[in-house]
Amino acid sequence: MNETELTALLREDGEIITERLDHWAKVAGERPFFHYGEDDVTLTYADFGERTDHIAGNLAALGIGKGDRVSVFTLNPMVSALMMFSIWKAGAVYCPVNFSYTGRLLSYQLNDTAPKLLLTDPALLSAVNQVAGDLAAPPSVIVYDPPAGAHDHVNNRDEVDSRFAESPWASLIAPAGRPDITVSFDDPANVVYTSGTTGPAKGVLQPYRWMAQYTFKLRQPLTADDVIYNDLPMYHVGGAIANVARAAWVGCEVAVWNRFSPGDFWKRVASRGATTAILLDVMIPWLTKAPERPDDRRNTLNKVHMQPLPEHHALVARRFGLDFVTAGFGQTESGSPLGLLFEETAEGEGTPAELYRGRSHEEVKQRAVAAGMAVLPGGEDRPRRLMGHPAPFMDVAVLDEQDQRCGPGEPGQLAVRPKLPGLIMSEYLGKPEATVVAWRNLWFHTGDAAMQLEDGMFAFLDRLGDRIRVRGENLSSFQVEDLLNQHASVALAAVFAIASSEGDEDDVVAYVTVEEGARLSEQALHDFAAETMPKYMRPRHIRLIDEIPRTPTNKIEKYKLRARILKELGREPQ
Repeated sequence: MNETELTALLREDGEIITERLDHWAKVAGERPFFHYGEDDVTLTYADFGERTDHIAGNLAALGIGKGDRVSVFTLNPMVSALMMFSIWKAGAVYCPVNFSYTGRLLSYQLNDTAPKLLLTDPALLSAVNQVAGDLAAPPSVIVYDPPAGAHDHVNNRDEVDSRFAESPWASLIAPAGRPDITVSFDDPANVVYTSGTTGPAKGVLQPYRWMAQYTFKLRQPLTADDVIYNDLPMYHVGGAIANVARAAWVGCEVAVWNRFSPGDFWKRVASRGATTAILLDVMIPWLTKAPERPDDRRNTLNKVHMQPLPEHHALVARRFGLDFVTAGFGQTESGSPLGLLFEETAEGEGTPAELYRGRSHEEVKQRAVAAGMAVLPGGEDRPRRLMGHPAPFMDVAVLDEQDQRCGPGEPGQLAVRPKLPGLIMSEYLGKPEATVVAWRNLWFHTGDAAMQLEDGMFAFLDRLGDRIRVRGENLSSFQVEDLLNQHASVALAAVFAIASSEGDEDDVVAYVTVEEGARLSEQALHDFAAETMPKYMRPRHIRLIDEIPRTPTNKIEKYKLRARILKELGREPQ
């Protein structure tokens, strides 16, 4: 396809997400859009559109304009979703913050983002107040006021630190006219943070077209009759964009809960008749650990995206009656440049016919092919972590260290080159050097190792550098080392990953040397990590060591430490 044809393809459903919400609010206003399972609240497209119009107007009254950054730091995904669309309607930039952040992690992101406004909630206000003195330019603050009867309602809350200017939540949601704002496909929409490998997390500036590209393949199988299940956080592109924004594109419902629960997952699916979901990493083994039941297949879920693709996806699909499994490559920076679809069960053999909703098998396969996805039978023996073919909007390659293309079966770094402007990230916020390095030689370098197969499809191999993945979260060894090094008795920390025994995830390992004359125990460091880090960041294994091995050029030899811990644990080297 040429550029004109590619642009037309991307714009078939519209490429500005607020225009899609407006469309459905106008033509199908009474259709459910956002169901919040924690409080059993359902907002129709008309409800949601009106509320976000009001909030957008009040944001404008507070001086929030086009290109201004607004940080959202809340445990409540319905509030996040309302703020996200309102921020876009005001022409501003949605900047979500991981709700498990405190202290150094929180102050770093707020300083790096430099938002004009911060929205938080009563449960997280104390964390905000604690970093007030660490912020170079404290933003204005609004604290969400949960209504009576809501699961997160409080009778009393902390006062906002005097270093912040506060506006009341009531004034933000009061009736107001929507601002007259027009955005283009290449205007900034979001700043979402991703882990680095040699430094702090980086803010990825995503334009509006990034969202259209990211959701393009995931939208193809869906109709307005589908229901998207979501328990992914709204500070991740998976929850915010792949699920919530995708629903607004398609005109279907998204049913949202605060977090994944293996015990409640199928009850939730049944409560809303969910037809599609995203299952990440450790979620799948958690679900399959449950004892098998004769009615495992009696559910409405017929299309599941698995990221990364597990080795036993066909067995999982057959057990739970999943008709289709999609997989690919997803990234905060490059979006979704690769994808494929497995027809895991024949029509009528997966989801019971009386529970099946959405496109027929033939329609799903036709639309997948039209979107450039490989369509494969589920029973075939395929490489682990297969990612499929490139999307029509992308060139994808595996490159060696000199950015030459690798041959079939030869490992290298996965790289992406967009065929249209605005398809992938604009920049790393405030980090021009990192942006240039990532974009060297006119390729965006993903930082992941992959190989291209003889049939043209791509397979994921590993994360390059010191990136770690735990419970669906990406982090860098730098982040964990930086926090451990804040302990007064720590001289130096070396952090790396070893494969977890559950799913396609990692366990965090830390080797630590102690300051001369100081006393420190491994348990004391575990306690320190519990006080200063989110749960997913905390090292599972901490070892005190007299000296950390280094090269003659003073580079830490983590491979030696990795071999040491694996030997201690009685495991084979990776």
